[in-house]
Amino acid sequence: MKLRTADGLSLEAEWTAPAGAHGIAVLCHPHPQYGGTMRSIVISELYSALPKLGFACLRFNFRGVEQSEGTYTEGRDEPLDVVGALDAATGAATEAEIEGPLALIGWSFGADMALGIDDPRIDGWVGIAPPLRFRPEHAYDAVARDERPKLLILAAHDEYRTPAEIESETSAWTNTRREVVAGASHFFVGRTERVVTIAGDFARSLPASR
Repeated sequence: MKLRTADGLSLEAEWTAPAGAHGIAVLCHPHPQYGGTMRSIVISELYSALPKLGFACLRFNFRGVEQSEGTYTEGRDEPLDVVGALDAATGAATEAEIEGPLALIGWSFGADMALGIDDPRIDGWVGIAPPLRFRPEHAYDAVARDERPKLLILAAHDEYRTPAEIESETSAWTNTRREVVAGASHFFVGRTERVVTIAGDFARSLPASR
C-alpha cells in the first residue's frame, strides 16, 4: 500500500482489517535516523495484536525510510506523513465500511509526531515513551488542551526522558492518563506485551466520533 502526503511524497504503508472491525488505529514508528521503521518491535506487536481486538490498523514508514520517498527533516515535515496516514486509513475504512473510534498511536519519535496532530478524525492519542523533543516547544499545545482522551505509556527506566520529567511536562494536559511500565527501558524489551495490553485497553475504551 502507498499513501500520499500533502507535499507530494509517496510513502510505504501496510493496512490490515479483520472481519467485523469496529475501530481504526494508525501507528507511527520511532526515530528514522536510529533504525526506526514501521516494523520496529513495539509497532509490529501493536500491528499484530490490535486486529485481534477488532481494530483495522495502518502502519507506515516516514519519509526517507525504506521504500518511502523523501528525506528526514528533523520532525519539521513528518507531521505531513502522519496526516497522510490518517487520510489513507480513513479512506480505506470508508471503503470497507468500518466505523468506530480512531486511535493515533506513536512510539518515541513517532509519539512526538502523533501528539502534535490536532485532527478532528482522531478520537484519542497514545504516546509511547514520548521524548517531547522532536517538535517546537508549543507544537503540542493544541492536543494538550483538547478534551479528547490521551494516554502516555512511559518506561520506568527510560534512557532519554524519565517518567518524572514527562509527567511534570504534561501535568497541565487535559484528559491525559499516564501509565509507567515497571522494569522497562525506552525500547520495552521484554515489556512489549504490557505496552500492547495498556494501549489496546485504551483504544477499546474510546468513544467514536464517526
